[in-house]
Parts: sequence; C-alpha cells; structure tokens
Amino acid sequence: MRPLADFIMRGRVQATLVVAGCAALPLLYWLSAAAACLVLLRRGMQSAVGVLAWGVLPALVWWYYGEPRTLMVLLGSLGLAALLRAGHPWSRVLLASIGLGLVYGVILGTVYREPIDELAQVLQTHMPRMLEGVYQKLTLEEQARLEALIAPVLNGLIAAMLQAGSVLALMLGRYWQAALYNPGGFGREFRALRIPRVAALVLLALMLVGPNFGVQVAMLTPLCSVPLMFAALALIHGLVAMNKLARFWLIGLYLMLVLFLQAIYPLLVLVAIVDSLIDFRGRLAPAKGDEGSANGEG
Repeated sequence: MRPLADFIMRGRVQATLVVAGCAALPLLYWLSAAAACLVLLRRGMQSAVGVLAWGVLPALVWWYYGEPRTLMVLLGSLGLAALLRAGHPWSRVLLASIGLGLVYGVILGTVYREPIDELAQVLQTHMPRMLEGVYQKLTLEEQARLEALIAPVLNGLIAAMLQAGSVLALMLGRYWQAALYNPGGFGREFRALRIPRVAALVLLALMLVGPNFGVQVAMLTPLCSVPLMFAALALIHGLVAMNKLARFWLIGLYLMLVLFLQAIYPLLVLVAIVDSLIDFRGRLAPAKGDEGSANGEG
C-alpha cells in the first residue's frame, strides 16, 4: 500500500481525495482515518486541518443517517495521532485509547441503545442453554446480576472493536510515514512496545474487579484489554525479530487469532501482563541505544 501513501503525500488535493473519498464509502472509513493520520503525523494539525475538514463532511452525513462509526474512528484516530506526534510513547497512546473507548461506548449506548438491548434480550433468553450446568447452580440474585451485565458488556465489546480499529488506523498511518521517510522505523517502534508494570496491574484490576462496582463499569473490561492485546502482539513480533525466526510464526499467530479469537485473545492479554512484570525482551537482549522514531524527522 506504499503507492497509496505516496499518492496521499504528493499534495493537498491528493490527500483530500483519499481522506474524503474513503470516508464517503461505507466500508473504507478505516482507510480514510489512516490517510488522515498520515497527513497529521507528517504535516501537523495546522497544515492538515483543511484536508481533515473535507473528510469530516461525509462522516457527518453518515452520522445524520444513523451511522456514527465513520466520524468516531476518524476523529478518534486523529486524537491518538496527535498524541503520537507530540512525542508520547506508544504505551501511553494505547492507554489513552481506553478513554477514547469510553467515549465510543457512551455514543453507542445512545445511538444504538435499542439494537443493543434487543440483542441482550436474545442472549439472555439463550443464557441457560449456553451455560448449561453452571447457570442453574447460580442463585436467583446471581442470575439477575449476570443478565444485567449482558447489555453493558455488549456495548463495551462494540466500543472496543472501534477502539482497536482507531489504533489500527493510526498504526497504518504511522507505517506509511515510516515507509516513506524512515524505512523500518515503525517496526522498531512497535516491537519495543510494552505496557508499564503499574499500568498493567491497574488494567488487570479494572478488568477483574470493575464489574463489582456497577453493571455499567463492566464496559471497562473489553476496553482495558485492547492495549494489552496490542502489547502482546508487539512482544511476539519482538521475540521473532530477536531470534530471527521465519515470518511463518507471525502468519500462524494471526491465523489463529482470526480462527480462534475467543481462546487466543485472553491468552494474549495474559501474556502482555506477564511481560509487563518480567520484561522478556529486556532479559533476552543486550542493552541498546535509542534507534529513533518512525517519523523520519530525527
């Protein structure tokens, strides 16, 4: 996709065509967000605001017709890109994405309240069969509490998907920037990503204990898992690069993630937490100096 990145950076007109054109198409809003992130990362907000405004226009039209995702991902990824351009590390950007996910959850809970409630009712109806043998052992109070968690968790899951989509759009924009101006820079940045120990423990506590403070707080569980998931992927990429393993291992990882998401995702979250405590890459590699950022600007 480097030719597309090169086309975007040729000038304001080309960038506007990609950002606005992809935002106008229902399935390419993520590409619009990535292109906007590239413009912001390279040119800055002041130079990119004209291009970004044209991308916001079709996103507002989609919002008017009941589809808020285009505008949410576009603005959300740009907010994260602004943090990255300001010099914040990827770990801090990922932690900031949790706040972004909370905003997404509030918006989704307003715009899609009825569909989410309907889906929650369907799941509630099938709950005894899905948890056969376990559900029947719960007391009536525990069953009622479990059923009350369905809608907030569903809301959180959808918000977490958009949160992850915003992060992926930013990563694509950063990858384009590095490919054009500093080849290999994004790979070094991503492989060095690691959630700090205290932050990882706080995220773990929020995921495990949060639902005890109210059903709405249960939405934090999927949102807090997103930074840990990306940190685990960065760890695996880093270990593969350090040991000079074939890309087959990475291809197998992503295939398993797609085919067995429910089993692999919690394992990745656990691996990221353990890495935050132990630092596998720091123990296995000798100390190295700063290899620079991916922006190609020193």
